[in-house]
Amino acid sequence: MSDSGKDFLASGADNDLFGVAEPSPSVGNGKAADTPEPGTRRPLADRLRPARLEDVVGQSHLLGPEGSLTLMLARGSLASLILWGGPGCGKTTIARLLAQAAGLRFTQISAVFSGVAELKKAFDEARQYARAGRGTLLFVDEIHRFNRAQQDGFLPVVEDGTVVLVGATTENPSFALNSALLSRCQVMVLRRLDDPSLEALLVRAEEIAGRPLPLTEEARSVLRAMADGDGRYLLNMTEQILSFRQVEPIDAQKLASLLAKRAALYDKDREEHYNLISALHKSLRGSDPDAGLYWFARMLEGGEDPRYIARRLTRFAAEDVGLADPSALPLAIAAWETYERLGSPEGELALAQLVVHLATAPKSNAVYKAYGAARRAAKATGSLMPPAHILNAPTKLMKDIGYGKGYAYDHDAEGAFSGQNYFPDGMPRQVFYAPAGRGYEQEIRRRLDVWAARRAKQR
Repeated sequence: MSDSGKDFLASGADNDLFGVAEPSPSVGNGKAADTPEPGTRRPLADRLRPARLEDVVGQSHLLGPEGSLTLMLARGSLASLILWGGPGCGKTTIARLLAQAAGLRFTQISAVFSGVAELKKAFDEARQYARAGRGTLLFVDEIHRFNRAQQDGFLPVVEDGTVVLVGATTENPSFALNSALLSRCQVMVLRRLDDPSLEALLVRAEEIAGRPLPLTEEARSVLRAMADGDGRYLLNMTEQILSFRQVEPIDAQKLASLLAKRAALYDKDREEHYNLISALHKSLRGSDPDAGLYWFARMLEGGEDPRYIARRLTRFAAEDVGLADPSALPLAIAAWETYERLGSPEGELALAQLVVHLATAPKSNAVYKAYGAARRAAKATGSLMPPAHILNAPTKLMKDIGYGKGYAYDHDAEGAFSGQNYFPDGMPRQVFYAPAGRGYEQEIRRRLDVWAARRAKQR
């Protein structure tokens, strides 16, 4: 049997935007995986698939003259890879074209539809081709969906060179993949398509259609924004627009009514969730109310529970504003309670007000740091007793053995400050809290300096 007859796609059809223009190998039932049924019209995204790596848009850091993959191919040493990127950025296409450029047989499986049997079949066929002197690039789409045992199954065939593994994932490989598998692969980060890359796709679409898109310049810009970095989604929308029987150019307002806007990428239990809350937290810490409001709105638009945001804002008030603005924490609780009473969308305005207040408040993490230092000291000093003079003496026996003896009642002292030692006997005095000197903590620092000077005089 010829190589072309034996070659196959183990599972699933490639629906990526960018791929090889010629028909794909068969899937084992004699039918090409990507070959349309007779009489069907190939989608625009399929017709625009590039046939060369250099034609893939938006990934010049990998495929440009000095790109990582370009240099790897030039050395003739294609390593096993994990391609990490969002939808429609070209992961499947790059895998196909890498196989073509490296002279490897291309085989694809999908972790969504495949199990142990499909993996074993793919490995066995790769070994047969290896004995005949031909290498295999095994592309695994959604590789993060395989469990730990299935991921471990790739280790021997990667190590002995049976396959060059190229896995595609939209999830952070640090969390989604086993460390053993990651140590045997190089992670390549694919970028979401930027505005110039999306425009390049529109130009290609117009060339293949033989006519310009019936859009105003503003509508064209809106179309790119609606794609949200996904080239496949952009071309699917473009195909709809080309099907309109339109004489006058479509403006931005009409375009928005004709096409459904893509939902923002946001998964409340995965990395994007933590990325956005981190962006919100750091924007507030950086005293940028505008960026803070933007990330707050992004989370709400993505479907985040406002109660989660309220909890994180309350934590920020205690951790990053602290006593520089003592009103921040009560305001955080008040905003949270307001949301609970009003619900959405009215209650979200109270949270927005809190975002602006926290961003514009003076910042201090002095209490946060002091608490951490005090906990470390508490762990290090074990069970030291408080000094006897600050112990209560509710019984005669306790008074007789010195409990409470010599205690100075601070309210009776000058300035309501006695200067006594309150640390355990034998433990030198430590300073945990160092006010930042911003906002209200300027006043706190002044008081502490006065008290420290009075303590020093009593030694």
